[in-house]
Amino acid sequence: MAVEMTVELTMARMKLSILRHAFRGQRAQTAGTGAVLGALLAAGTVYLAISGKPELLAAGYAVWLLGWMLGPVFMGGGDETVRPEYFALLGLPARRLATGLLAAAFVGVAPLVSLGALLGLLIAGVQRSFISVVIAVPAMVLQLAVFVLLSKVSVALVGLALRSRLGAIGAGLLNGLILAALGQIWVFFAAFGQTGIPAAVWFLPSSWGLLAVRGDWWALAALAALVILLLGVWAALLTKRTTRVSGRGRRPITATTARGAVVAKELRTWSRDLVRNHQLAFALAYGICFAASPLLIGWNGMLPYAGPIFVAMAAAMAANLYGTDGTALWLTLMTPGASDVRGRQLAWLSVQAPIALVLTVGFTAITGGPWPLLIALLVALLGGAAGLLPLLSVYALVPGTDPHRRAGNPLRTSEDDGGLTGLAYLMLALVVVTAAPAALVAIWFGWAGVPVGVLTGGLLYWGLGLLAERRLQSHGPELLETMRTGRKPQTSSSFKFDHLSKTQKAVVGWCLGLGALPLFPQGIVATVFVANGTLRHTWFLATYMPAGLRYPVSITFILLGLAMYGTALWFTSKRPARSSYSSAAC
Repeated sequence: MAVEMTVELTMARMKLSILRHAFRGQRAQTAGTGAVLGALLAAGTVYLAISGKPELLAAGYAVWLLGWMLGPVFMGGGDETVRPEYFALLGLPARRLATGLLAAAFVGVAPLVSLGALLGLLIAGVQRSFISVVIAVPAMVLQLAVFVLLSKVSVALVGLALRSRLGAIGAGLLNGLILAALGQIWVFFAAFGQTGIPAAVWFLPSSWGLLAVRGDWWALAALAALVILLLGVWAALLTKRTTRVSGRGRRPITATTARGAVVAKELRTWSRDLVRNHQLAFALAYGICFAASPLLIGWNGMLPYAGPIFVAMAAAMAANLYGTDGTALWLTLMTPGASDVRGRQLAWLSVQAPIALVLTVGFTAITGGPWPLLIALLVALLGGAAGLLPLLSVYALVPGTDPHRRAGNPLRTSEDDGGLTGLAYLMLALVVVTAAPAALVAIWFGWAGVPVGVLTGGLLYWGLGLLAERRLQSHGPELLETMRTGRKPQTSSSFKFDHLSKTQKAVVGWCLGLGALPLFPQGIVATVFVANGTLRHTWFLATYMPAGLRYPVSITFILLGLAMYGTALWFTSKRPARSSYSSAAC
């Protein structure tokens, strides 16, 4: 028993020491922002307890449980600060290793914030009796343990599935379905007539602690039993992380040109890399399910947009194109004058375009249109995404783990989860913007939007690819060093906020944080709704305007969003003025 406690305390102290030295610079800022947002959510959950509405509190804890289970799956495999592989040579039994890793998992920002949200159990106990207060203390600990263990088991199961091609595709389809359903949750509520909190939330493990506080003592024992069960399952899954699946030999590449070789290599990577299999299946499932969900309420107007949604999500998944390959860039750099940008663009289009075309043509044929808008959107999105992929990847590269050095968790392709998530959202926003001109022309002038989409897509494909090619040739060694060490080189003209005043930083923060609201929901999405005749739709302001003001209002919002992003870019791209001493020294 003493040895077990020593192992647990050692791993917890190890995690604390690593975090203390790791939270510096940009990572500290990201963690601080996440902590503030999490604290606000926790405060909102505690308020639900103070309001005396237990059904709302139970629903709140169900959301926390869902976040713990799905968040790590969608954001790079969760917290891997202390990995099982670190202790492989110690000969620890699987259950003891799992217990130690569980103790380490309690150390961090997310568990602390979740514990703050679980203070609602204590408040609920205070509102009832002294016995309920006493029960609330172990219920909080056990509930947090259930959150953490369900997160670990979910990630381990997905990681195990990703070790085979069939499992990777299945996991991607399931994850895409779940995320799309969450994004369209209002459709399910409207379809099934659900206006209040479903009674099913009381049967979820997230509500068992609250049930125990409210007098159902069996729930506390059930929580303890669930912790023991999940710990055993996790211990069993940990033993499978060190087992590798060997690959089979494949025929050699027979391309006759340099670009053809790059395309062949990329196509084989898309077929062999289980992470890319997972990403492709995820984007496909998300696009179809998100667009098909309104069929539950008898509206098929969104179904034809499955193809464009798939393209945008596929681009977001592949935003870190070069970072995912790790240090393999040296193969290109060692060939004078070589560049693989065009080959990567063609390979990405070869994989994504046929799927997007089938989805768009098939679903548009079912619904009967609008053909001009959808064809214009599809062409513009494909060209814009193919141009943005290499450009963002070389300008905002997030250092990734070499594929042959990935740990037992295949979802963990980088140590910078925040950077990957931010890059994916940035790609998603920029890809949508690239289709805006073609969409607007198609809405106003019909088929004239198609040549506009072809023109903008072609220009973006060629122009952004050329910029990426030049960047790769001029900064290739720096990019390789970044991928090799995980640290970006310091340059005098880097994209930083250090030279901004407090007021300028506040303006940049507000513009970057809120610019998406007028640009996408109130601008682009509202324009699509107005074009389809969908009026008085939830919170989209343009749909409530008189006929002559609907398009002007939505376009104004689009311009406002672009202006906000442009303002942030203008502030951050300005170089600080050099002092007179520096000028004299030069």
